[in-house]
Formats: sequence, structure tokens, C-alpha cells
Amino acid sequence: MKKIAVIGSGYVGLVTGTCFAETGNNVICVDIDEAKVKKMQNGEVPIYEPHLDVIFERNIKQQRLTFSTDLESAVKASEIIFLALPTPPGEDGSADLSYVLGVAEQLGKIIDSYKVIVDKSTVPVGTAEKVHAAVAKNATVDFDVVSNPEFLREGFAVDDFLKPDRVVIGSSSEKARGVMKELYKPFVRQGNPIIFMDEKSAELTKYAANSFLATKITFMNEIANFCERVGADVDSVRIGIGSDTRIGKRFLFPGIGYGGSCFPKDVQALVKSGNEANYKFQIIDAVLKVNNEQKLRLIEKLRNHYGDLSGKNFGLWGLAFKPDTDDIREAPSLYMIQELLDAGANITAYDPEAMDNVRAMFGDKINFAENQYEAIKDKDALLIATEWGAFRNPDFNRIQENLSSPKIFDGRNLFDLEEMKGKGFYYESIGRETILS
Repeated sequence: MKKIAVIGSGYVGLVTGTCFAETGNNVICVDIDEAKVKKMQNGEVPIYEPHLDVIFERNIKQQRLTFSTDLESAVKASEIIFLALPTPPGEDGSADLSYVLGVAEQLGKIIDSYKVIVDKSTVPVGTAEKVHAAVAKNATVDFDVVSNPEFLREGFAVDDFLKPDRVVIGSSSEKARGVMKELYKPFVRQGNPIIFMDEKSAELTKYAANSFLATKITFMNEIANFCERVGADVDSVRIGIGSDTRIGKRFLFPGIGYGGSCFPKDVQALVKSGNEANYKFQIIDAVLKVNNEQKLRLIEKLRNHYGDLSGKNFGLWGLAFKPDTDDIREAPSLYMIQELLDAGANITAYDPEAMDNVRAMFGDKINFAENQYEAIKDKDALLIATEWGAFRNPDFNRIQENLSSPKIFDGRNLFDLEEMKGKGFYYESIGRETILS
């Protein structure tokens, strides 16, 4: 059993703290937001993540998981301190380290015995050195700084943490490596590796992984766009290349671009880090450009079909950047909504989890529906921006009855083309044949 403090109870911090408590550790999650801490103390999970509520509640009851605004007492009571603080992108794309380094300076004043301080936040290469220097300004005892990047997929974060493909630990200290190996031992009982490396390599591993996956998605989107020009079918191409074990089947589904809290931020930050090192990431630069264009691919299709969009009424299914989350950060839906509003169109949206977040951003500029079918009542077309499971097998008769015109513009290729033929819809998707009804 380890005594752990997790500083920052956002998405990564809360999942990290809860999952460590689940394996028998005593965890204190620290946050400066008093209202948020109070809610968590009352058993309320502040984010939507499947399965998190169950282990959250269980570990609170077992008193292994507690919450506090008192940084000093949490740090002094802990052996291992995880920094799970925000690193938002600046205007130039660089990661803002002010939260991480600000807390690091405070830690130097607080620690009164040996601590392992762990960067869990996604941070640029060289951050561990900066954290070490910030702590050392005021520290009078020994400590080590470790880089331990997270590889959590929203919607699958609990499973990803409890059963990781790998655990990456960057540290030059044998003592810290031993502490971290013991901490993660319960999570790798099936033999998945704990990979030790230096701090800079661990920091770069996270950026490289996310940038590679973003590149894979973006490559497939370009192939899909080309398929439309030449009459090929992207589904066939995807299956054909995905069966090659060197390529693999995952992250090959075309759509309207990636979003979320990780890929956009991390890709931009890697480009910025490259610039600072006088190195130009040519491929990743192209990924950013293509993805920004892809987010408006459905709008391009709408303009090609309708011409002027002013006064048109659209029902939008999906707002979150991906299913099984309420996260709307960099979601393609937001870019689509703004473009449609600027064009004078009207929008009614439905999402199982993300509507409150979008309402906070757009207010009454768009309408929100109680269910997916209400969203398309008397609308000119249905637009699909997120591949929620509830959208995959809808009542097509009900869709047709509700729409004023039976038209679907599908940004996630939810429906099988052969099944759509003969249903009476005009159906456009990404990289596939257009069905004219």
C-alpha cells in the first residue's frame, strides 16, 4: 500500500487517483476548486466516463479515496505525488506549463521527507528538468522527478488504466524506478511491460504516439477524399490495407477529423517543440492543416448540394468529439455549428451527454432536443457528427417521417451503403458512393 497525492482532479487526475485507490492504495485528490471538491466528497463524479462511478463510489466508502483543497497536508501525508495539471495550448501551440511549474515551486516549500514527484500531465520534452529545478529552489530534502505519461482513451479510460498495454516510466533514479515498479505491479500481472527510459524519452513517447495516431487518421481521411474524386470505395480500401499486419485495422476509419483534449493539443505542441529545436515536422504540419479542413467536410458537401445555406434547417446528431464522453474540446461539431450559423442556417442538436457543454458555449444560438428524433423534426436534412452507439441502428422509417426532406449527411459513415439503397434517402458519407434515393 502506497500513500499517494494526485494534484489536479480533472479527467486524468481523477481516473488516476480512483484507479490507484482500487488497487489498495490510499489516495488524496487535491484541487483548488472548492465546489468541485465538495461535490466529490459527497460522492458526485464531476466527469462522464463509463465505469468510473462504480469504483469511485466503492473507494470512497472504503476510505481509500479522499478529496481536499489542502495541498500541504496532502503532500506531507504522501510518498508519491502525481502532477495531473492542465497544460493548455498557448496561441502559438506551445504547452502552457505555468500550472505544473507553479505547483512544483510550492512543493519545494512543503516536502519534509523524500518524495517521488511524477509528471502525469502531457508535457514537452525537458519538462522534468524544469520541474526538478522549480522544486529544488526551495527544497531541503531529497526528491526525484519522474515522467509517467498517460495513455487513456476517453470512454475506455478505466479499462486502459487498470489493464494498460504498457506503462512508460522515465527516470534516471534507481530509487524512484523501484518505487514506481512496485506501484504499477498490480496492473501488469498478465505480463504487459513496464518500460523504463530516461525522462526526455518518456515525455517524447506520449507526443510521438498521439501524433502518429493523428497522422494515421488524417492519412485515411485524405484517402477517403480522393476516393470520392475517382469513384473508389474507402471501406474497401480500409479493409484492404488494414489486413496488412504492418498497418493494422485500428484508426483507419475516415470521418470529419479528430478532436478532443489530446490529439489537437499534443500535435501542436510537438510542432512547437520542433520549432524551438530548429526542426520542422513536415508531416505533422500537414496533419494539422488537413485535419482543420476535414472538420468542415460536411459543410462543403452541404454547400455543393444546396448552394446557399441561409434559412436551411438542420438536425445534428452528436456533439462530443467521440462517443462515450461529454468532452467537446476541439470537436468537429463545434466548427460545423459555427460555420452553419455564419451561413444563416438553423440547427437543432442532440447528444446523449455533451449538450450542456455545448449550451454553455452557444447559448440559445442553436436548439437542443430531448432525443435524436425530435432533433430532426421538420428539418431539411440530418447531419451526423459523432458515432454514438444509439445512432448506429436507428428507426429509418421514423427518420423519414420526421424529416421534411429525406436527406442524410453522415460524417462518420455509420450506415452500410447496401442497406441504405432502397430506403428512400439521399445519403452522403465520407469517401463512399452518394446514394440518390
